[in-house]
Amino acid sequence: MTKFVLAGRADCPFYAKAELLADYLQKNLPDFRVHKITQHPHVWEEWLEDLCKKNKWNHKNSPIIWRELLDRGGKGLLLGGYNEFLEHAQLYYGVTSSMTTEMMKVIAQENLMTHIEDEQEKEALKQLIEPLNVWITSASSRPCYNLIPILTSGEVFGMHTEISITLFDDEKTEENLQILVTEMWDLVSPLLQSVSICTRVEEAFRQAHVIIILDDHTDKEVYTLEDCIRSRVPLCRLYGYLIEKNAHDSVRVIVGGKTFVNLKTVLLMRYAPNITHNIIAVALGVEGEAKAALARKLKTTSSCIKDVIIWGNISGNSYVDLRKAKIYNYESAIWGPPHFSRPVLSLIFDSEWVNKEFVATLEELTATGKQFGAILAAHSIATTLKYWYHGSPPGEIVSLGVLSEGQFGIPEGIVFSMPVKFENGTWVVLTDLKDIEISEQIMTRMTSDLIQEKLVALGDLIYFQPYQSETLSTKRNKKTTLSTTNDNQEVQSISDVDFADLISETNPEQLLSQEPINEPEGKTMEQ
Repeated sequence: MTKFVLAGRADCPFYAKAELLADYLQKNLPDFRVHKITQHPHVWEEWLEDLCKKNKWNHKNSPIIWRELLDRGGKGLLLGGYNEFLEHAQLYYGVTSSMTTEMMKVIAQENLMTHIEDEQEKEALKQLIEPLNVWITSASSRPCYNLIPILTSGEVFGMHTEISITLFDDEKTEENLQILVTEMWDLVSPLLQSVSICTRVEEAFRQAHVIIILDDHTDKEVYTLEDCIRSRVPLCRLYGYLIEKNAHDSVRVIVGGKTFVNLKTVLLMRYAPNITHNIIAVALGVEGEAKAALARKLKTTSSCIKDVIIWGNISGNSYVDLRKAKIYNYESAIWGPPHFSRPVLSLIFDSEWVNKEFVATLEELTATGKQFGAILAAHSIATTLKYWYHGSPPGEIVSLGVLSEGQFGIPEGIVFSMPVKFENGTWVVLTDLKDIEISEQIMTRMTSDLIQEKLVALGDLIYFQPYQSETLSTKRNKKTTLSTTNDNQEVQSISDVDFADLISETNPEQLLSQEPINEPEGKTMEQ
């Protein structure tokens, strides 16, 4: 018995015609068998090249047809394409095909739609069999404790997606992690397939689909801002190396926290260049604080306020943009259906409050990070992940820290919070928004610190000089300079974290010496 294998591009008309002929032969000839393979047009050429390379065939077009001798084994015997198959059917079986060109095109489109539906169904079944592997760093921290119930509820990844969570942290925290594992099983979540602990750095991020980077906890103090910035490099370099080495090819990395969020994100991108577009920084925490402050002023709930844009440094110099902000379900003389909204700025008549008290409140929260609590951090990360997987609400603006490609006049090569929307499993920068131009002075204020942070971290700049406008008072200057270092958590070093004992097992000197620190990229940004 001979089996024919018919493979082709899902939208190929000639594949459709060959398929119909093969189906007819299989139905009417007892010893004729056919196995059909379709590939999406985007992957067909690569698939065909690999197939021909493996079997040492020379074939360039769709479809490709070969015979497999079931009773002999061995590799298949290449027949050729559609014309060769038609000739074979005429010669051996006296059968030909009379399908019209229009019918070929119609069936080809139906084949493509069927192929896409089959692939989606296979992916859904795969998710039920193979759980989504989620890794959380600094897992003994409070934000992780608040994040886990949200991740296991089904709200983030979907009610039919099982997940496997790995808690990654220092060996000293293992006892606390074991307690956390017990509490996680006590949740009795039907979506939580497994929980594990990892304290060996060489095993980090194995087959990870999602990696959540939380603020690291360290023991050694540093005494200058420059040392604090540079201390972020070793761990980010190590994480980047391990992510590219161990994680899944389509891994998604999300960086949250309250210290040097933009800097850590851009360093991870530098040391994991193959997944740059899949590394983002969470800005919804700052956005939530801004909405809460507005809600208190307007005596409403923060969930009624939408489209507040956070520009710039998520954990530093940022700009809260209210020009697109809207409020829904607001009790006033003007009332409308649930989808009716009004501009926030039109309802705040106290411009003094907006320009001074509101700004000062947010600067205080962002600079010190003291009120950026674990619940807010966890909710911000979970919401961002939910949008990433299922899309953000239609028409709603979301703030996100992403790598700048020059949008809105932002210098390239820095991670900058800007307006985006999530759709189809990815994010898109909203460059088509009208009337959101940012003044040169505000842009300089936001980008100056981010550029300097990157240069200092990479060794291209010795001293960090926080941006100071000419109108700022000496008192404000002092506050700005100290605000980054007055929190004990801000002035701790990553380089001497207890992971160092674990890193030594993977020869860190060799790993950390692979990247030169004086490169043209940083010098270009300084100009």
